[in-house]
Amino acid sequence: MIRALLLLAGFAAAWAALVEATGVPHFILPGPGRVAAAFVDNFAFILENAAITFAEIVLGMLVGLIAGLGCALTLTLSRTARAWMLPLMVASQAIPVFAIAPLLVLWLGYGMASKIAAAALIIFFPVASSFYDGLARTQAGWLDLARTMGASRASMLLRVRFPAALPALASGVRMAAAVAPIGAVIGEWVGASAGLGFVMLQSNAQMRVDLMFAALIVLAAFALLFYALVDKAMARLVPWDPRRTDP
Repeated sequence: MIRALLLLAGFAAAWAALVEATGVPHFILPGPGRVAAAFVDNFAFILENAAITFAEIVLGMLVGLIAGLGCALTLTLSRTARAWMLPLMVASQAIPVFAIAPLLVLWLGYGMASKIAAAALIIFFPVASSFYDGLARTQAGWLDLARTMGASRASMLLRVRFPAALPALASGVRMAAAVAPIGAVIGEWVGASAGLGFVMLQSNAQMRVDLMFAALIVLAAFALLFYALVDKAMARLVPWDPRRTDP
């Protein structure tokens, strides 16, 4: 906590020094004081819209996580599915979510559904690819031992391959948590009447750059919060993961 506060204070000081040294107009780059004042003056407005974006991110993470886990299991269990789905899954990453977002709004409307879908699309690939990689790289010796002991295919999946893949899955979920806010905000940029992305668009149109920065900082705080929560959860779920951060 102390380290985080020191980093935050150092960043704010460097930001203020940059604004003061360059003399850039506040409607182009406001100082941290102006951004803090805009946050306080519009606290209720920002909080109301932040709650909507927060809900979109949480639901998008749940949908993306479930879809990613299901896809990875399907790829692992079926050679036919692997032959058809894996190339499509990889090729889909060449299409930016920003290009798909207008279609999601067209199909799902201007409500939360399109934003949840956009967040889920961003979360899906890191979860699916990391979990599938973990399942596919289970040590052959463990599988041979399980077969020797008469384990069924389902038992090997649940008792050997799944635990062995958890460290890889944990890395994918951590990455997904950090980028989850991007999907929700992209959906809000394309079409929304509420949310932090909506606040940023409206503030930019009205040249209220200080309010736009305030919304952006709240969004960055969401990314840090989700990453920290997921990191703690994964550390408890996978205590044997050598790559986990220290508690």
